[in-house]
Amino acid sequence: MTTKEQAWLTAVLIGLGALWGLSQPLVKIAVAGQYEPLGMVFIQMLVATVVLGLVQFRRLRRLPIKASTVAIWLMIAFVGTIIPNSASYQALKSIPSGIYSVLIATIPMMSFPIALAMRNETYSSRRLLGLAAGFAGVLCIVIPDASLPERAMLAAIPLAMLGPLCYALEGNLVAKFGTAGMDPIQVMFGASALGAVITLPIAINAGQLTIPTMPLNQSDVALIFASVIHSFVYVVYVWMVGRAGPLFAAQVSYWVTGFGVLWAMLLLGERYAGWVWFAMVLMALGLTLVQPRRPLASNEPEGDTVGTPSA
Repeated sequence: MTTKEQAWLTAVLIGLGALWGLSQPLVKIAVAGQYEPLGMVFIQMLVATVVLGLVQFRRLRRLPIKASTVAIWLMIAFVGTIIPNSASYQALKSIPSGIYSVLIATIPMMSFPIALAMRNETYSSRRLLGLAAGFAGVLCIVIPDASLPERAMLAAIPLAMLGPLCYALEGNLVAKFGTAGMDPIQVMFGASALGAVITLPIAINAGQLTIPTMPLNQSDVALIFASVIHSFVYVVYVWMVGRAGPLFAAQVSYWVTGFGVLWAMLLLGERYAGWVWFAMVLMALGLTLVQPRRPLASNEPEGDTVGTPSA
């Protein structure tokens, strides 16, 4: 890779993190309006189905439909989207968007002990130290009285942590069992389409389905943009993995957290105590130590998956 190519890919990576981080305050705006978590998950998966469906159509590639692929789609839909996003959106009703962006950085740190349990990875003292640094960052948020604007928000932290846990589990399940021969676009398109079919009746029965109508209000626009952004950045992320490799693309985690905090400050006027900034330093240290170091071949599964949020 030439210096010019590396500079270009780095710029794309930063832009990817900026867009991905923007989705967090947009979701915060949506949940502050008339939208409920299950209804938002349905709309997000519906938009992802349309966006990724257009990509799939342009590629003229057949979508394999058999028992093994349906099993993968169900796993991705539930573990990668329905469960974590429902919990995260509920948590974002209570906690600041920037706090959630910081907690998202625990994904690769949660992935390590899961990888050990599933024998996807071997023990590493360096990564264990990174895991400890990451969870020390979480403690800096939940323990000091000055870290959260209101102590009542503490009850929403376990819900917020369920998202990163599911994403970490999803990455390890894919690393362990593969994707039944599908490429990432086929995986996410099938999972999004199946997930939309599953969540529609659930959201209706729960009384949580709200469809954007004209004229669009602030919450409508925020939800639509968040859904489109998420679908777009996933496609770019998949391209980045194929072009620059999984280790280079994994660095997006740093930028998602950093930009998520910055966007929350700019769009929502959020401000944070010194404990939160110290937590971000510990998270960055933990990410640096946990990230895999050895290069991977293009056909080798990535054992310590970053597990970025799915569609």
